[in-house]
Amino acid sequence: MLVPLYEEAYDRLEIGPGTRLLGLGCGSGLALLLAASRGATVTGVEPAAPERLALAHERLLPGPAPAARAEHAQLAGHTHLLAHDVDQAATAAELPPYNLVTAFQPIGCAAGDSDCLAALLKRAAPLAEHGAPVVLAGWGPPERCTTSSVLRVASRLADPLRASGGWRPALRDDLEEVAQRAGLRPDGSGRVACPFGYADLDSAVRGLLSTGLFETAIEATDPAQVTKELAEALHPHVRRDGTVWMANVFRYLIARTR
Repeated sequence: MLVPLYEEAYDRLEIGPGTRLLGLGCGSGLALLLAASRGATVTGVEPAAPERLALAHERLLPGPAPAARAEHAQLAGHTHLLAHDVDQAATAAELPPYNLVTAFQPIGCAAGDSDCLAALLKRAAPLAEHGAPVVLAGWGPPERCTTSSVLRVASRLADPLRASGGWRPALRDDLEEVAQRAGLRPDGSGRVACPFGYADLDSAVRGLLSTGLFETAIEATDPAQVTKELAEALHPHVRRDGTVWMANVFRYLIARTR
């Protein structure tokens, strides 16, 4: 869904051979795979979702997935590495300092995501060269993101007394505030259209539930109720052919390490 965002950032920063990329919150590894296809050496860190790291392993590294350790391999002459945390990546990579850091998991949609990213960036910044670009991503204004109306289901069903990760509307300066707290220097930004498209309603429900934005709601209420209300919220976005289509705009910020 976010491929246009990855591609624009890579084009703008002229990613290619010689790029040593550290991807924070790399998820299933698609952004890393795209960078590797351009000749970059990539390292991915995914501390929150072991199942997504396993999928990234399938995409990037040959052989069985590691249980709880960093894993690396040589592909097309470049070392690619996946790790569960920043410390593992720093120890196992044995590479020169990174000259690009990315954090493509969009912030500005869950309570507390800004705090987590700022802390992660502080730990990662010493691994990068002085002045290296750091790409942060976030949801665009709610009025430009059709998916916002669907994500409101997550906040409405979550218990407000216990909710710590439910959806919230994106704020205009989310990315700049995270960069400042992490000690980074903003150096440009942009917006990219990233529509969400699914083959059918069931696929859309599964895809959105897999984002983790509905976990608090599922813990607070009946999971079947969450699924039911999510499907109802998606109905206005079902097209005549049965596919689901939601237009969205995402924002990115390029900052620099000091």
